[in-house]
Amino acid sequence: MPNSPSAIKRLKQSKKRRLHNRIAKKLIKTYSKKALAEVSEGKLEEAEKDFRTSLAKIDKAGVRRVLHPNTAARRKSKLARDYNAALAKAKSAAAANPAN
Repeated sequence: MPNSPSAIKRLKQSKKRRLHNRIAKKLIKTYSKKALAEVSEGKLEEAEKDFRTSLAKIDKAGVRRVLHPNTAARRKSKLARDYNAALAKAKSAAAANPAN
């Protein structure tokens, strides 16, 4: 346990920052997974909205140093690759099965 007043304050600050950072990271993961799941379900408008929200949250986390900027760029790139692949797969499935 911290003894000095400044150490006590720093502990409070680090707990608060840690909670804030964890929430930001969790939101990024949630929106990313949600976007990919919605593409596979065929909800393309909602998937596009969640995809863009996820990219915005990753950008903001990189700027605010919640994530390292290179990590943010890598995650955006991976999400875009996965999203475009899922989108192409969903569109080819829809073209192959026009009865739906």
